[in-house]
Amino acid sequence: MRVLITGATGLVGSRLSSLCRERGIQVNYLTTSKAKIKKEKDYQGFYWDPGKDQIEEGCIEGVKCIVHLAGASIAEPWTNSYKKKIIKSRTETADLLYNTLKENSHNVENFVSASGINIYPSSLEKLYFEDDPAVADDFLGKVVQKWEAAADQFEELGVDVAKIRTGPVLAEDGGMLEKIKKPISLNMGAALGSGRQWQSWIHIEDVAGIFLFAIENELTGVYNAVAPNPVTNKELTHELAKEMGKSVWLPNVPKIALKALLGEMSQIVLSSQLVSCKKIEEQGFSFKYTNLARALGDLI
Repeated sequence: MRVLITGATGLVGSRLSSLCRERGIQVNYLTTSKAKIKKEKDYQGFYWDPGKDQIEEGCIEGVKCIVHLAGASIAEPWTNSYKKKIIKSRTETADLLYNTLKENSHNVENFVSASGINIYPSSLEKLYFEDDPAVADDFLGKVVQKWEAAADQFEELGVDVAKIRTGPVLAEDGGMLEKIKKPISLNMGAALGSGRQWQSWIHIEDVAGIFLFAIENELTGVYNAVAPNPVTNKELTHELAKEMGKSVWLPNVPKIALKALLGEMSQIVLSSQLVSCKKIEEQGFSFKYTNLARALGDLI
């Protein structure tokens, strides 16, 4: 079996590529950097430039499943131009893949797209499941809506579509931990806002494992990729400090200060999504890291 992965050199994509190769699944990957192209039997790189509608010929040859992970980081300053980049890096890339399949003969049967739990409105009480129709009335909610719509169009080609709504990813390098470890390492860690907002986190091994599970089991529909035991921002901050051998003695960073510092981007740290992973578990996926202490113990 051969898959085509976009964003294969990123945080989740690099781990997923390794898992695929370990399972005997051959990987084609798309990259905008010609320096990152390798041509190995089970790991072949192809150049693309979505901004110019360019994609290297042969990238879909022998491919049964496409995994779309490409997308600019949301953790960079939200200038108007960068907000456009966040959306285009998810939707225009999908459009290029769609047109490539539409215009060429292929054997692709499944399209697995990354997505985000940011689609759910912020709430301190509500538990969200995949069939909830509510959409957050903010920038990230609109991003995910457009992201998923770009994935849905593949159904027009007779391709089955799965959308994996991922929570904040915990990894040794990169992801959520990289941002919050720095102040804690200086004994300057503090909960953000009320500290009561839910963080439906997931370990890097589990999120990569869910994408592999989606490939191997030909999943369709929407699935939340979050660990079974979400925590509050305060709990996350204190547990991380404990694992690092540090203390949290400062008061919470006020919401007004975060909004003044980050502007609209403050919604990343202030929004609260309590999200269920029941659906993916019912499909047979088993999490390696179900509680935060064990996840952090593995990573710190």
